Amino acid sequence: MSVSIIIIIITCLISYTALNNYDQLDKLTMQPYMVKNHNEYYRFITSGFVHADYTHLIFNMLTLFFFGPYVEDVFRALFGLKLMYPLYYLLGIIVSDIPSFLKHRNNSHYASLGASGAISAVLFTFIMVEPWAQIGVFFFIKMPAVLYGVLFLFLSAYLSRKGGGNINHDAHFWGALFGIVFPLIFHPELGARFVDLLLHRP
Repeated sequence: MSVSIIIIIITCLISYTALNNYDQLDKLTMQPYMVKNHNEYYRFITSGFVHADYTHLIFNMLTLFFFGPYVEDVFRALFGLKLMYPLYYLLGIIVSDIPSFLKHRNNSHYASLGASGAISAVLFTFIMVEPWAQIGVFFFIKMPAVLYGVLFLFLSAYLSRKGGGNINHDAHFWGALFGIVFPLIFHPELGARFVDLLLHRP
C-alpha cells in the first residue's frame, strides 16, 4: 500500500471524527493566536488532517489519490528513502501554515484547516516533473499541467491579497512553492530538466 493511500485513510478517519465532534475539531485546527499564546505548536500538523466539510475532504483526498503515488515514485527514485515522502508531506502542511500564523497570530478569531498546503505541494512537484501532462479541471476542462500551475499561483495570490471568504489561499500558494523548492534543494538538476521540457515539448 502506498504512503499516499495510508495518508488518505488517516486523514479521512481524523476528519470524519472531528466533523462529528466540534470540540475535537476546534482543538486540531490551526489557530495562530493559540499557537503564539499557549504554545500549541502541534496545530501546525494536526490542522492538515481535519477539514471544514466532506466536500473539502473529498476534493483534497481525490487530488492526493491521483497525484500522490506518482510523486512517491519520483521521491523514491530521487532519494531512495521511503521516509522522505511522508516527511515532505508533513513539511508541506507546516510550511504552508507559517504565513497564516505570522499574519494572524494576534487574531483570536482566526482559524484554518485542511490538507490543501500539502496537496498543493504534491501537485506542483508533479507539475515540475511532468509540465505537459494533461490536468482535468473539474474533471472535464483539460489543460497542460504547467498552464494549470501558472493560473493556480496567480489566482491564489490574487485571492489572498483580496481577502474575504473561508479559503486559506496563502496555504495554497506557499504549499505550491514548497512543492517546487523542496525537490530543487536536493536535486537542482530538476530545474534544468523542467526548462528543457518546456522548450522541447515531447
